[in-house]
Amino acid sequence: KEILEKYHDLFTLQWEGVTGNVCVPSQAEWEQLLTNCSAFLFYGMERFMSHILLNRLVAMNLPKCHLMILLDLVRSKQSYQRITNSDIHKSCLHIAIERPTETAMLLSLTGVHSIIANQWYTTLQENAERLEILSKNLLSIGRTTGQTVHILQM
Repeated sequence: KEILEKYHDLFTLQWEGVTGNVCVPSQAEWEQLLTNCSAFLFYGMERFMSHILLNRLVAMNLPKCHLMILLDLVRSKQSYQRITNSDIHKSCLHIAIERPTETAMLLSLTGVHSIIANQWYTTLQENAERLEILSKNLLSIGRTTGQTVHILQM
């Protein structure tokens, strides 16, 4: 929330979405947010793809989404329990499609232009640091996504 407030006035006057842990977005809310955005930020627990229905995502057309940032792959005891219970009902192939590289490929096929995503599990603190670097460089300084990713890699 601190980062959102800090960069609120820089190109973010039209930001909308769901923040906090009060409610989990419905499938319809996910679809509305994804289809109406020019940029999408996911900052959450476990795999991004575990939060939305795969068959609905692959049918979507997202050409207006120029940038998707997925700061996911954070694990807690509660999130691990949720994902384990959810994965029981999925095939091995379905779970494999939710991995980072496969997620990026699927999102690209739906029309997303650029994707910045974690490749392995991380902590909330590390994702908060990444979000700060991304926000500062993309919104405040005005660097390109390529320049910003290069800074993240260092």
